[in-house]
Amino acid sequence: MNGTNRADIKPGTPVLIVLKKDQRSGNLTKGIVKDVLTKSSNHTHGIKVRLESGEVGRVKEISG
Repeated sequence: MNGTNRADIKPGTPVLIVLKKDQRSGNLTKGIVKDVLTKSSNHTHGIKVRLESGEVGRVKEISG
């Protein structure tokens, strides 16, 4: 599942995100969602989240 729909992402969801510094390289960071930061119901580049580790990025994949 991709991370463009806010309804699919809740705190506790395991995800793969791309950090701002990794947008060019496409490196993905794995983590658990702590907070959902995007207010709109969907976003073409991915929903912005904060992981439990404190890192912030856009969801590229929901890892079920």
